[in-house]
Amino acid sequence: MKATIAIATLMGVQSISALSVPTNVRNFYNRVKPSTCTGTEKLKGGFLDQDDGSAQWSYCRKAFPDSGKHAIYLHGPSNKLANMDIDCDGDLSNPVDGRCGKSTDTQGQTRWKSEVQAASSNSIKDLNANIHPYVVLGNERDDGGATFDPRSVGIKPLSVVAVVCGDKMFYGVWGDTNGDDGPPLVGEASLSLATACFGTSMNGNNGHDEPDVLYIAFPGDDAVPGASANWAASNFQQFEDSITTLGNRLVARLS
Repeated sequence: MKATIAIATLMGVQSISALSVPTNVRNFYNRVKPSTCTGTEKLKGGFLDQDDGSAQWSYCRKAFPDSGKHAIYLHGPSNKLANMDIDCDGDLSNPVDGRCGKSTDTQGQTRWKSEVQAASSNSIKDLNANIHPYVVLGNERDDGGATFDPRSVGIKPLSVVAVVCGDKMFYGVWGDTNGDDGPPLVGEASLSLATACFGTSMNGNNGHDEPDVLYIAFPGDDAVPGASANWAASNFQQFEDSITTLGNRLVARLS
């Protein structure tokens, strides 16, 4: 089921369709949120959700024996999941409004720029944070801080990631990684995805601080939309619609 949300931007009102959180996904959320990520489920720890926070966040894995599949998610201490900082990296040549201009650490390209060009048959030069719903996963650095490469557990660049924010669910793609220009952070998504979740108060320097967002990544080549995604979309909803069928198929694995 979908609910239509009207988002007012400087470019006018955009209608965004949010998916209701399916029962199996809500059950998964309710099960992992209060649990502790330890043992074989804990892939790598030592990450922060805020610059001045504690290094108690981890990349975690939950297996589903019935299907032989697994999913990757972020978890913090106690019953905390992850927050949603704002990523404005990539191609901003076609801004929807000026909110990414408030960012103080924008990079000129995303991590998978070359893969985006290949998937889109060069119809776009990179992801656009104002249009494409993408999630930042993985931590790459050379200074000795905590690192993690989701590819080591089968997550593919530009694969679909499910995001549960409150009573809404959206799909994005794994579009960027965290570098070494600050502490090893987790919990970040493009401005367009944050806006769909939390409204236009989101900007390049203001995200959602509450650690209640569930990011779910899925391994395997079948999680990558490839050419079936509308990479040349002119707005969030056009791209979201193009990956929804695949997203629905992936979240059906959750139990």
